[in-house]
Amino acid sequence: MNTEAFTGKAEAFNKARPGYPEKAIEYIRSLAPSNAVFADIGAGTGILTQQIAKAGYAVYAVEPNADMRQILATTLAAFPNAEIVIGTAEVTTLSDKSVDVITCAQALGWFDLKVFRDECRRIGKRNAIVISIHNETPGDDHIPGSHRLSSKQAAEVFFKNPAVIEFPNPVFYTRERWLLRNASISDNPLPSDPGYDAHIEYLNEILDRKSKNGLLYENLVTKVYIERIE
Repeated sequence: MNTEAFTGKAEAFNKARPGYPEKAIEYIRSLAPSNAVFADIGAGTGILTQQIAKAGYAVYAVEPNADMRQILATTLAAFPNAEIVIGTAEVTTLSDKSVDVITCAQALGWFDLKVFRDECRRIGKRNAIVISIHNETPGDDHIPGSHRLSSKQAAEVFFKNPAVIEFPNPVFYTRERWLLRNASISDNPLPSDPGYDAHIEYLNEILDRKSKNGLLYENLVTKVYIERIE
């Protein structure tokens, strides 16, 4: 099940996944009234949720995975304006017409898009907006060995006529962070899985070949899709 895809990977996810540039967050803030209520769907370990909460907004962090929620609780402990909710994109458990802004960070490809749209209509107030934000390497939106849509592909299916804004978000990986970043990917093996050692050897070979002075550069771009609920 999708809800268990990141079981055993939350710590690596929290330590190594790239965040989102401040200019992207400022842009999202420019779209929301000062008293807006956010729902961050598929909040994970709170990478985006924390940035929303820091801005002072009330935010529901909706996350189905228990491992993710455990770290999410630590991430959001300092923010009384943030509430963790056990729910999915399709069944958030939030009240009807309760939120102004619905966000999903690097998560849209996991959702049943039709059912999620219906849920957005249900929980969104009048003129609520839906925002999908994700990091991508330009020209590469394929998920090897997966039938799941990438975040980019899912956004192109879900949104009808969105505004799309891009922000540069370059990342440098040390060996430790590179291995943790890959450990956080749902399809990659855990230490207890067959082929784990060969997988780590392969990742180290990539870093050795592509790094400079021990750092691997990734030219990430943060893409933000925005649309009002129809």
